[in-house]
Amino acid sequence: MNDYQKHRFVERVISSMFNTISKKRIAIYGFAFKKDTGDTRETPAIDVCRGLMADGAHCVIYDPQVGADQVHRDLATPKFEWDHPARAGSTVIGRDEISIVSDPYEAAHGAHGICLLTEWDMFATLDYQKIFENMVKPAFIFDGRNTLNHAALREIGFIVYALGKPLDPFLQCAYN
Repeated sequence: MNDYQKHRFVERVISSMFNTISKKRIAIYGFAFKKDTGDTRETPAIDVCRGLMADGAHCVIYDPQVGADQVHRDLATPKFEWDHPARAGSTVIGRDEISIVSDPYEAAHGAHGICLLTEWDMFATLDYQKIFENMVKPAFIFDGRNTLNHAALREIGFIVYALGKPLDPFLQCAYN
């Protein structure tokens, strides 16, 4: 995702969820730049989480390889400062606005929406029926990597937004 896409992704999350995500729980699936790595340099998740938190969301982050300390450090570091480790020392921010969990089901429990930001293979095989049952309704999924089966998710009852794909029929009504 380039900067424009990240901004548009955040704006779509906000507008799709009735123009506010203040005090809403948003599950973040994936924080790493790409699957099978713990590398977070230039990950879209940093800007997306910052954008969501700026509107008052509580982000609950799950990534199988990125630890809590790295997430907090990345969210506290000004853009592009990660390239200058000698300047480290930024204060940790966002501890109240984010939680880091070790289970994707825990991340989605009680969430209003899920933002998939890293294309980990495991995300395609999760039990989305179970996830849906434990989310606040209407339950939203924002697939930033286009890796999920959108038709199956809609069949379960999710409202699905996928980057670069036509809007979910539910969302189209809001734009007509």
